Amino acid sequence: MEKILLGLGSNRSWKGLGPLDLLEEGKKALASLFIDFKVSSVYRTKAMYVEDQEDFYNAVILGTVKDGLSPHDFLDEIHKIEASFGRDRSKEIRFGPRSLDIDIELWGRKKINLPDLVIPHPRLLERAFVLVPLSEILKDDDSLLVSPSEVEAALSKIDCSGVTKI
Repeated sequence: MEKILLGLGSNRSWKGLGPLDLLEEGKKALASLFIDFKVSSVYRTKAMYVEDQEDFYNAVILGTVKDGLSPHDFLDEIHKIEASFGRDRSKEIRFGPRSLDIDIELWGRKKINLPDLVIPHPRLLERAFVLVPLSEILKDDDSLLVSPSEVEAALSKIDCSGVTKI
């Protein structure tokens, strides 16, 4: 059984659900893929990369994946969940607004570098919106490729001023 880290984000409403509602519904939908998991607090964060958009609401999930789910199987499942909450990757701007975004940040201690799946997430250590909530729940966990001390070291090198706990 492997522990994985997911990053969740939303900054656009869909069918009457605001970003906070979409994060909550996304967490419920993801529950069926895990044996157990813990969720960070939600953080309001300034948009990165494409800054002319609404703030994002972000959280992370750290959990043990159900047996039999490969990283690719899991990716397929999270794409289905995103789509069920209004995400259409074919119509969006890269790094732009989205109803629900779910990224696999870490998969245990695995390193995967394929055209459709890169783990660890290539921008993990520059993303305060992932590292701040991760530092809240990681504690002394040594089951991931990135240790708590590496998270703290990365946080000391980046600007976290745009990340506010809700």
